[in-house]
Amino acid sequence: MARITFMKLVPPLCIGLGSSAAFAAGFQLLEQNASGLGNAYAGSAAVAENASTIFYNPAGMTQLRAHEFSAGLAAIGTSFKFSDRGSSVGLLAGTGNGGDAGGWGVVPDGYLSWALNNDLYVGVGVGAPYGLKTEYGSPWLGAAQSTRFDVRTYNINPSVALRVNDTVSLGFGLDWQRLMAEYLRLVAVNNPTNVTSPLKLNMDANAWGWNVGALFNVTPTARVGVSYRSAISYDLKGNIEVSGPSAATNAALSGGANASLKVPDVFILSATQQVSDKWQMLGDLSWTGWSSIPKLDVLRASGTLAQTLDTDFRDTWRLAVGASYQYNEAIKLKFGIAYDQTPVKNETTRLVSLPDNDRTWLSFGSQWVPTRGSMVDLGITYLYMSDPSIDNNQAAQGRGRVTGNYSNSAWILGAQYSHAF
Repeated sequence: MARITFMKLVPPLCIGLGSSAAFAAGFQLLEQNASGLGNAYAGSAAVAENASTIFYNPAGMTQLRAHEFSAGLAAIGTSFKFSDRGSSVGLLAGTGNGGDAGGWGVVPDGYLSWALNNDLYVGVGVGAPYGLKTEYGSPWLGAAQSTRFDVRTYNINPSVALRVNDTVSLGFGLDWQRLMAEYLRLVAVNNPTNVTSPLKLNMDANAWGWNVGALFNVTPTARVGVSYRSAISYDLKGNIEVSGPSAATNAALSGGANASLKVPDVFILSATQQVSDKWQMLGDLSWTGWSSIPKLDVLRASGTLAQTLDTDFRDTWRLAVGASYQYNEAIKLKFGIAYDQTPVKNETTRLVSLPDNDRTWLSFGSQWVPTRGSMVDLGITYLYMSDPSIDNNQAAQGRGRVTGNYSNSAWILGAQYSHAF
């Protein structure tokens, strides 16, 4: 019956994953549960308090009851407001700052774990590890670089965990992942006949990855978790469609397209410590290998280069600390703060489609246990970013030079229901 319930949940989850707005570093989505949101995801690979541990550390399933189910939703509201500081964009000069390129997106998730015996557990999770959406209003002076950029993923993650002994547990999972991307811009800002020609690129692909984890019960009150998610390589295929006033330009620039993309690997080291009957402390140090995306070359079906996105990403670190306070038998309060490093190196490699910068997480949450075996989590996070500058020069490619500053911020709201049976 548990399997049937979860499989009925998968289709609506996958539909919901079509709209997401990233606000971890780059286009990574940490929001794979709501129970960790209140702690800014400190202790993510060690806490193992419900079935969502399948994503952060599958070894954590050995700490759960015989059958556990968890489902949640995170709503992410972003704001990206551009201010011009002398951009040189040809015929698009002075047309406008594009309004607020952010918006709201949702990230649903679902997990199920069950024990085959006292020491062997299996489980499956559905989530969205990566996602991004920026969309500028019209008119917009940077429209030749991007008017809309939308990356969506969903991930199905069957997993297994083994309790080696009372101290050590190990976990392993496979990841089947689908990525879909849509990119819109205008063609050739310096050519009067093409300035109004919209270009639309759609690409998608499926790929496989894997993840492993280990959990150590160091003492009766202290736990350490480590986990690793592999990089995943995509062979994206799709189409370029140009629909402007010139039939010749449309025919010349439209057609099939392909690209290779390697989303990064992730390593997490986490710890939890019960310091009293009321207080628990949590910590997290994670590394993400964003240098796997130095650039993205989009090729036409003929093999010629259609466009390059010069991301020049660097590897990043994230540090989070948190605390949980057991207010009474039914209610736990959660607190967290984190520093999250951007993969963007500097203003010259910052893209209008990803106006990213380092950010600080300020998080609060609560957990309510209404009945034995059931649990409701609520979380809220405000993300503060220092205003990033941009000086992206694509004039040689006919897309102008965008120079200015962004004012960015975000809110994350999360809710989750978990049940053990």
